[in-house]
Amino acid sequence: MGEWELELGLTSWQFATEIKPMVRRHTISVFVGDESGMINRIAVVFARRGYNIESLAVGLNKDKALFTIVVSGTERVLVQVMEQLQKLLNVLKVEDISKEPQVERELMLIKINADPNYRAEVMRLVDIFRARIVDISDHSLTIEVTGDPGKMVAVQRNLRKFGIREIARTGKIALRREKLGESAPFWRFSAASYPDLEGIMPVNTVLRATKRTQNGESDTSVGGDVYPVETIVDFSVSQVLDAHWGVLNDEDTSGLRSHTLSMLVNDSPGVLNRVTGVFARRGYNIQSLAVGHAEVEGLSRITTVVPGTDESISKLVQQLYKLVDLHEVRDFTHLPFAERELMLIKIAVNAAARRNVLDIASIFRAKAVDVSDHTITLELTGDLDKMVALQRLLEPYGICEVARTGRVALVRESGVDSRYLRGYSYPL
Repeated sequence: MGEWELELGLTSWQFATEIKPMVRRHTISVFVGDESGMINRIAVVFARRGYNIESLAVGLNKDKALFTIVVSGTERVLVQVMEQLQKLLNVLKVEDISKEPQVERELMLIKINADPNYRAEVMRLVDIFRARIVDISDHSLTIEVTGDPGKMVAVQRNLRKFGIREIARTGKIALRREKLGESAPFWRFSAASYPDLEGIMPVNTVLRATKRTQNGESDTSVGGDVYPVETIVDFSVSQVLDAHWGVLNDEDTSGLRSHTLSMLVNDSPGVLNRVTGVFARRGYNIQSLAVGHAEVEGLSRITTVVPGTDESISKLVQQLYKLVDLHEVRDFTHLPFAERELMLIKIAVNAAARRNVLDIASIFRAKAVDVSDHTITLELTGDLDKMVALQRLLEPYGICEVARTGRVALVRESGVDSRYLRGYSYPL
């Protein structure tokens, strides 16, 4: 082979290498009208194309759901997947927000060995990462951490030397960052949001403060949209995740209640599809779902909340154990466990109303993670009741976007059961 042929061959090889499609991580938001089996249908679209969902967070209420999905793939194939998702019934919006400036957060509960001799060092690391202790026993600590994916990795690396027992982790949720200096697209939301503009606001505002009807229910005239990119007047409250979850916390007369299940599965394509398929075929409506990497490499933990009686859930667990990729299923419902959820909420406010919103946020220990001329984005962790309470208090200001994770949970090694203690005294 001559020199020019060799050079041409190298050039062709280099050119082929350069034009090879780049595989990168994508964050996909899917807003749907919720119905039984929707999670399974979305998981099927990814499974058929060989995508392994790295993380999945689902914010659900009675009639809507917002999925935040992280997958790795090429741009061309991902566009095809998004087109297929858009064809599903009740899918309202599909969007790749990977290239947008965004606030991204994850939530992790991590249980570690905490020998008394090393506990002081552990507490210093907790302070450094701005984490919180949610349970403590003689030989273990359960820690709650929120942050971006890089922070999650750093926390695990620094705590690994103490011995990690369990990890329950949500998928990533994300909201766009609003740009400073732009005109306020949400200025018509409410007088509470823009008190200095109250005198010039039109009578037919798109979003009004929440009113209470005689039966105590909310008259949710609250407008906006989970993806406010088109004209604001085209949307209504039905396109925002509201605070009405519809989760059953207490057992009713028939024995029906919400059960929290924790599943350890292989981290491989199609696993989520097969797991949710078991629920869908038996008519179970998943109320909460969180998928994230577990404490062992190659495994993921799925935490889900489903309504049912003890007998029906026991049969469901037996069916789940028939799956090849499933290693363990635990029902935490009758055990003392620590539970947490994460919410990002964007409120329409200008400088005149910002102080009021921050005062409300401080009561709930919510953190401001993004501020623009016309909005403020808050981050909140806690249980279900805390999420509902904050969202309802902020409704009069105008809620632009809401992103929520599902519930993650770990058993309390201390054995302290808060629900039990509400009715009985606990011996010291």
